[in-house]
Amino acid sequence: MNLHLWLIPLLPLAGGTLNGLLGRRLPKPAVTAIGLLFVAASMLVTWFVAWQFFQLPAAAIPHIESYGAWLQAGNFSVEYALQLDQLSLLMALVVTGVGFLIHVYSVGYMAEEGGYYRFFSYLNLFMFFMLTLVLANNYLLMFVGWEGVGLASYLLIGFYFLRDSAPAAGKKAFIVNRIGDFGFLIALFLLIRNFGSLRFADVFAQVSKLPVETAGAGLLTATGLLMLLGATGKSAQIPLYVWLPDAMEGPTPVSALIHAATMVTAGIYMVSRSHAIFDRSPQALLAVAVIGTLTAFFAATIGMLQFDIKRVLAYSTISQLGYMFAACGVAAYAAGMFHLLTHAFFKALLFLAAGSVIHAVGGEQDMRRLGGLRKAAPVTFWTMTMATLAIAGTPFFSGFFSKDMILFKTWISPFGSRAIWGVLWFTAFLTAFYMFRLWFLTFFGEYRGAAENSHGSADHHGHGGQPHESPRVMLVPLVILAVLSVIGGWVGTPGNNRIGRFLAPVFSSYSEGLPAASVSGEAAGEAQANASEHALELTLTIAASAAGILGFLLAWFLYFRRRDLPGKIAERLQGTYDLIYHKYYIDEFYAATVVWPIVEGSRNLLWRVIDVGLIDGTVNESASAAKEASNAVRQMQSGNLRSYAGWMAAGAAVVIAFMIWVGAK
Repeated sequence: MNLHLWLIPLLPLAGGTLNGLLGRRLPKPAVTAIGLLFVAASMLVTWFVAWQFFQLPAAAIPHIESYGAWLQAGNFSVEYALQLDQLSLLMALVVTGVGFLIHVYSVGYMAEEGGYYRFFSYLNLFMFFMLTLVLANNYLLMFVGWEGVGLASYLLIGFYFLRDSAPAAGKKAFIVNRIGDFGFLIALFLLIRNFGSLRFADVFAQVSKLPVETAGAGLLTATGLLMLLGATGKSAQIPLYVWLPDAMEGPTPVSALIHAATMVTAGIYMVSRSHAIFDRSPQALLAVAVIGTLTAFFAATIGMLQFDIKRVLAYSTISQLGYMFAACGVAAYAAGMFHLLTHAFFKALLFLAAGSVIHAVGGEQDMRRLGGLRKAAPVTFWTMTMATLAIAGTPFFSGFFSKDMILFKTWISPFGSRAIWGVLWFTAFLTAFYMFRLWFLTFFGEYRGAAENSHGSADHHGHGGQPHESPRVMLVPLVILAVLSVIGGWVGTPGNNRIGRFLAPVFSSYSEGLPAASVSGEAAGEAQANASEHALELTLTIAASAAGILGFLLAWFLYFRRRDLPGKIAERLQGTYDLIYHKYYIDEFYAATVVWPIVEGSRNLLWRVIDVGLIDGTVNESASAAKEASNAVRQMQSGNLRSYAGWMAAGAAVVIAFMIWVGAK
């Protein structure tokens, strides 16, 4: 059966190409139609493919479609081939579904912006590369998509290129990601050198024959750690997370598409796809778990004290990605992918609702100048409330089920620990606190903004006037995402983990030779838990719910009941407050220890010493010497016959003297 998988990524590419080449000359409705219809068609094809996928026999999965040879070098070859299995299907559904809703939202949000056709061209281009990444049959094609989303992200973050801050943020994202991509590329070289292929099936089949590296760091550990470096760049984890907060310089739909629902999850997908490698390297798994756990906690503390509404959500994204990494680090890949799914719903909604807030107040993003918007923008208020409840882990909302699964897996997994669980539990408390802080500051109390706001925010919506609700084209995607934020987690309820069973064939593959204790629950097919495990899961669920309730109560007390207290606490804890408020001065540290030495070293050594001193100096001195020599020789051409006769006599004398000297020898 041919499912025509090539249509899924190529349809957005066609839309992006048409708008990019013709959009300047087309009327805005035509640009809108091209931007939306091609993505909608890709989404519908994905749904149709999903329907066909469930008709396939188990032996036909993964379904692979090859479209011809791509590279050939000796025995090494790569095809342009796409692969459909449970994992790639889930990602394709998320990317096309959430991506289409964000495209629809952008029609209203970007209606008055210049470069409207460019924006939709870039969005479509991003969709093409992201879908290439998740549907790729081999690491090289995945890497093409991986680099492509980096390019599209650079273009979208720097969309407002007339402001210095936007291109600077785009360059920062591009350069920081290159650091991680260097590690990923070296990992691919190791795979080629040792396995002779980059096809997933070929590599994993050979990896499954290798023993678990318990005695020390070997090939699989090195490969896993290099892949992890790539993932920390793309998914904004310590130490390469610094690009994502600055990326909020892009339009809000960009934040929702790239930095909440799709691009930043590429690292999670890559680690999950490479589970056969990580399962055989406990050291690499431990590194994934530690980095994810520390990032989740670290970013949550920063989010507590930010006042820019989009930056709060940016640090929240980093923290939630840390949760997913922690799940992968304890070999609970399905739990991490489950949280990726629910996070795509509620975080895309949070960013789009934040954009609706910014639109409602004329561009203001500082929460200290907001307030009282629940009456002026009721649909925005209620949809953002649903997303806030979901991310806070409120019982029966989507985030509750996925966070609960991650916490449970970190407790029971042989790769987990009580310490990881404790840090993630406390992070859940911080998450509820800073999200309800945002909720109270934005929607409750009195409106604290001016009649017209123009304070240099990232998006341009300076309409002035009183706060108002957004147009319907922006609200419809909010409502749909709000519904998904409420019900999206019901595919992974305790005792009936449908998403775990759905993904089990992927994560149970290539598990030959692994100790039974090291195979995660979802990889083992989510066997029925015994009574003691049910009791433990219930206890941990209550504890996780308590963390969310405590976070809500603290936010309510400080930002609704006693609004004078945050300022007093900040004064009492001035040093600690300043440290966290300034994001632990990590950007300043990187600037002083990495950026400045490289820039100054390049300026002083490469430019002044090598370029100016050596290269230019050599060329310039050579020219001067040639000029002086030519001036000296030119004197011989005087036009005087007696001078020429003298030179001839002198030359003849030199020749005769040379002949006598040779004859004497």
